[in-house]
Amino acid sequence: MEPLDLTKQPPRGPRERLEGLVLIPRTIDKMRASLPGGNLGGYKVPGFSSRLLQLIGVSEDDLLEVVRTASSDADVAAWLRTHADTSKFAELSQKFERQTVSDMKDQEDYHRRYPIARRLGLTNLFDVLEADDAEFAAAAKTS
Repeated sequence: MEPLDLTKQPPRGPRERLEGLVLIPRTIDKMRASLPGGNLGGYKVPGFSSRLLQLIGVSEDDLLEVVRTASSDADVAAWLRTHADTSKFAELSQKFERQTVSDMKDQEDYHRRYPIARRLGLTNLFDVLEADDAEFAAAAKTS
């Protein structure tokens, strides 16, 4: 897969799915931005992505290596089918889609990192990420 520059565009949205699992396309984009020639910008893998990977039994290093050698999402999906606990995908997707700011251990830190949540009155974490990405994309177009 080609490296991505996430200073020019945000990663895919958190609700996008691969193998029925939310966040994985977004995580793949962040990992592509970690490859030589890529740029993570203000994004990072630790957080939702690392928590999800831990819950499905996949290490960040292993997935990064798969992304490095994959030619497409289909290659990553095939690897996930044999290396991840796919029986958890539906349940985890539902869990992540329902998370709210009140589920965060440090809500004030979350609001500092994502001020758009308060500004727009958003409570669902995926709504916050999507709004933050949209704001970023709009700012990137004007610069």
